[in-house]
Amino acid sequence: MITAKGYAAQTAESPLAPWHFERRDIGAHDVQIEILYCGVCHTDIHLTRNEWFPGIFPMVPGHEIVGRISAVGAHVKKFSVGNLGGVGVMVDACRECEDCKNGQEQFCTVAPVQTYNNLDHEGKPAYGGYSDSIVVNEDFVHRISEKLDLAAVAPLLCAGITTYSPLKKFNVGTGHKLAVVGLGGLGHMGVKFGKAFGAEVTVISTSPNKEVAARELGADHFVISRDEEQMKNVFKHFDFVLDTVASSTDINPYLNTLKTNGVYINVGLPSKPWEVSSFSLAVGNKTIAGSGAGGLPETQEMLDFCAEHNIVSEIELIDIKDIHMAYDRMQKGDVKYRFVIDMKTL
Repeated sequence: MITAKGYAAQTAESPLAPWHFERRDIGAHDVQIEILYCGVCHTDIHLTRNEWFPGIFPMVPGHEIVGRISAVGAHVKKFSVGNLGGVGVMVDACRECEDCKNGQEQFCTVAPVQTYNNLDHEGKPAYGGYSDSIVVNEDFVHRISEKLDLAAVAPLLCAGITTYSPLKKFNVGTGHKLAVVGLGGLGHMGVKFGKAFGAEVTVISTSPNKEVAARELGADHFVISRDEEQMKNVFKHFDFVLDTVASSTDINPYLNTLKTNGVYINVGLPSKPWEVSSFSLAVGNKTIAGSGAGGLPETQEMLDFCAEHNIVSEIELIDIKDIHMAYDRMQKGDVKYRFVIDMKTL
């Protein structure tokens, strides 16, 4: 076994704190990654606090992982020691089910293994990226370009692919009007990808003070959702709405901004269910769609696209000892736009 150290929540009620634990030995098809940076996702808060479902504790969060390959198994072909590598929301799957064969391993229904808060194929807990190293099968490790700021690449492994995937699926691009609801970790990536794909992008936010930042990111327009007149002005205006808000909210006013045949895409995953009027959907043939992360091929495609177009996340780099401050600020929406842990501070 490989000795590792990290930050873990021992229970849903306890704060994250230093913890020593063991990783599995490197198998023939595994690589060991020295973790250099790990992004902080709102999911980390939900899971460490049992806000969605009971967790597996002790829990080491983190699924936006980038680092350097420090060791490789005997049969590894994809990586060499010294290469950069990234790990996202999953570290294994069955490889044989319909979803896996379609490149959507994140939806594997047979033997999925999430990066943390899950059991691996040996029945042992999987521990995430708030740690100094991780051992992962090479198939679930992504190639990372040397061109980009590595710390700012980390959130692409979740926030990036979570917004890239649905925009690509629905062919959002030139001639389309896209609204991005919320300007946080997901929302700011939605703006960047929407613009890179050629869409006209509007940010809809409850916070008037975010307009300058939205326009600096490339947004063409800005709408304050609490301003009734501004919302009236975008009635039946958008082809697509990308909802990135993690907190519970009334989406019916946003549905009203969709054109006929418009699509409402949810990636924010609030913990409470929505109440949606059936008339909001039937009048205008509107569609509500969900999207969760992305499979292995699409995630690599996204990373390559980002390298080609010089797209990274806007981040605040923190010491790991400041993780609770980061969680508190995230819940207040006080971050531009993703916290990333510098693992040398572990």
